[in-house]
Amino acid sequence: PELSEEPPAEMVKMTKSKTFQAYLPNCHRTYSCIHCRAHLANHDELISKASVLLFLFFFSRVNVGCGPAEERVLLTGLHAVADIYCENCKTTLGWKYEHAFESSQKYKEGKFIIELAHMIKDNGWE
Repeated sequence: PELSEEPPAEMVKMTKSKTFQAYLPNCHRTYSCIHCRAHLANHDELISKASVLLFLFFFSRVNVGCGPAEERVLLTGLHAVADIYCENCKTTLGWKYEHAFESSQKYKEGKFIIELAHMIKDNGWE
């Protein structure tokens, strides 16, 4: 039998859909992914600089995906955390605190750490 170059009509080529970026308002100072410049977080949502290398953010963030949670021993004790990544370029940015096992660390639950090495300041920084 002769080989056909076209696939049968019942076969459909599946393509990955493009992720659309969300943009934060230009009136706010924002942090963006240093690798692709997708907006990540509003500066007004910054809770604290956890260290010189890390920023702790409140719930609001855009273009950030979350992986599965796993238990890790961090400097502040045992936590269930999930890696977070840029939805646009898929770079791992930091982690989300899903559960803190020590009562003194419960305030971190639901919050996001974004490593400074993966962020750039955008919109209105002087």
